[in-house]
Amino acid sequence: MAGSLLRSLWPAGRRDGGFSCSSLVCRRFATAAASPAAAAAALDPSRLRNVAVIAHCGADIPHERAMDSINLERERGITIASKVTSISWKESELNMVDTPGHADFGGEVERVVGMVEGAILVVDAGEGPLAQTKFVLAKALKYGLRPILLLNKVDRPSVSEETCNEVESLVFDLFANLGATEEQLDFPVLYASAKEGWASLTFTKSPDDGEKNMSALLDAIIKHVPPHLQASNLHFRCWLVSMMERDFYLGRILTGRIFSGVIQIGDRIHALRNTDKGTEKIEEGKITKLMKKKGTAMIMIDSAGAGDIISMAGLASPSIGHTVANVEVMTPLPTVELDPPTISMTFGVNDSPLAGRDGSHLTGGKIGDRLMAEAETNLAINVLPGLLSDSYEVQGRGELQLGILIENMRREGFELSVSPPRVMYKTEKGVKLEPIEEVTIEVSEDHVGLVMEALSHRRAEVLDMGPVPGSVDRTRMSLTCPSRGLVGYRSVFSSDTRGTGFMHRAFLTYAKYRGPLGNVRKGVLVSVGNGTITSHALMSLEARGTLFVSPGMETYEGMIVGEHSRDSDLDINPVRMKELTNVRAASKDENVRLSPPRLMTLEEAIGYVAADELIEVTPKVIRLRKRHLDTNKRKAARNKPKD
Repeated sequence: MAGSLLRSLWPAGRRDGGFSCSSLVCRRFATAAASPAAAAAALDPSRLRNVAVIAHCGADIPHERAMDSINLERERGITIASKVTSISWKESELNMVDTPGHADFGGEVERVVGMVEGAILVVDAGEGPLAQTKFVLAKALKYGLRPILLLNKVDRPSVSEETCNEVESLVFDLFANLGATEEQLDFPVLYASAKEGWASLTFTKSPDDGEKNMSALLDAIIKHVPPHLQASNLHFRCWLVSMMERDFYLGRILTGRIFSGVIQIGDRIHALRNTDKGTEKIEEGKITKLMKKKGTAMIMIDSAGAGDIISMAGLASPSIGHTVANVEVMTPLPTVELDPPTISMTFGVNDSPLAGRDGSHLTGGKIGDRLMAEAETNLAINVLPGLLSDSYEVQGRGELQLGILIENMRREGFELSVSPPRVMYKTEKGVKLEPIEEVTIEVSEDHVGLVMEALSHRRAEVLDMGPVPGSVDRTRMSLTCPSRGLVGYRSVFSSDTRGTGFMHRAFLTYAKYRGPLGNVRKGVLVSVGNGTITSHALMSLEARGTLFVSPGMETYEGMIVGEHSRDSDLDINPVRMKELTNVRAASKDENVRLSPPRLMTLEEAIGYVAADELIEVTPKVIRLRKRHLDTNKRKAARNKPKD
């Protein structure tokens, strides 16, 4: 939804019928490059407005996602990484920051919300505020931002003025529940159709031809979002580095908001950070390039002033959370407070018999370098040395966040083995605490019983339950559930609700341990043979459970090839061949007809594996296996007393 909104902003025509906003961008910067007066005006903080876009879609994904440049974002229809662009409007410059909505990517939100002075809350006029909106909105209100409410998709036939009034009341209640101030509760409201490219101050289905543009929204941003207050005549001190990327030619590119002063190419700067011993100087150098995002393009600039969000090159060591400042400044800015990680997984070398066939990055050193590089650009991920050699413990916010990291690594050619997610417990005053998540679920009435039964085994507790406003036969439930109980539940939930259910989860707090989970998974079928799987063997094994493999696939001893119909594991031989004899049969061999196998995605595999199992990840294949491949070692580990 954010991409659709921003895409509609760029070509927004002016009210006077002149050139469009996109051509305005080009002319303004061509003039600024040629005119010293225009360059001076570009440094005036009163011209700048920094705004975050809080927008989350339901099932209706726009056909073009202008800000989602990562392949996984386009494939999944979600925003994973925060991004910045800018729009010139009249005499002002608007810096727009797109924010992720999923709580697993909360680290992206926390480090960019401090860069802006305002926010646009985009809400579907037909659905009302979604559960995932609450997470980012809470962060924005905490930082004192006063959002502008934009009711989108008002051109739909089902949306009326009464519907918009109801949604506005729901948003007001959401603000109040999140502890908004009186000023924040007095939010301006606009009506829009991002698909058609217009916004209005009053409810309308179709404005006049001369007003079918985003002028009303752009004017509202200039009116209601305050400019940056710091002066440009102070020493340059860039706001905390909020984003970082690498360029083959320029090296490390740092992005952040200028806290005070003016920055120019060639200025001497240094990077600072806070440590337990005080301020530490990381590196000193000079600015070689200054860049600014305009629309979907990156342009080069010569200087920038306080309040502007820019990118710079010239330093090789600073990362996110560090302060970049003029060499005379020795006081770093305060760092951003992040929510603690709640889940961890162990990444290690792929040591299966089929290792090395698909990937190009196989060693523990390369895996470690890639994980350390990820930790530099993503503050919500911590990487620690593992208990075994060439293994690393990766801590994050949730299985979706770590699953995205694994998917990116396999696409880059890595082979690795991954342990199942483990919840990070705490102990305070001798009491064991575990992370509790707030879960919002919307399902049809027919599926309420299945969902409630499944969550009861996962130690969930219901807080509220009632009908969904404006929907028929839909029920909304609010629950609290331990993080460990939700691992792997998303795929079960989709299956139970036939793909019609909606679930959102976000970290709530640490609370007392709720006890062991109920039975949430069956046993597995484990291969005891090596070689190519045969249809003759699978024909007799189908009755044992659900198969994950098909004839012709390679297998090895200890590989999981299916789910057992009972709670215990079962060793089987899927490579057994049909014995040949020289006795002629009276009839032909019967045709082997097998049911299609259950092929797991990476997310399903992460949620499925048990504590004594691993996921083998390669660029082409995802396999499940036992931690100990040898049958005798598995029996010994099973009989070993637990601590």
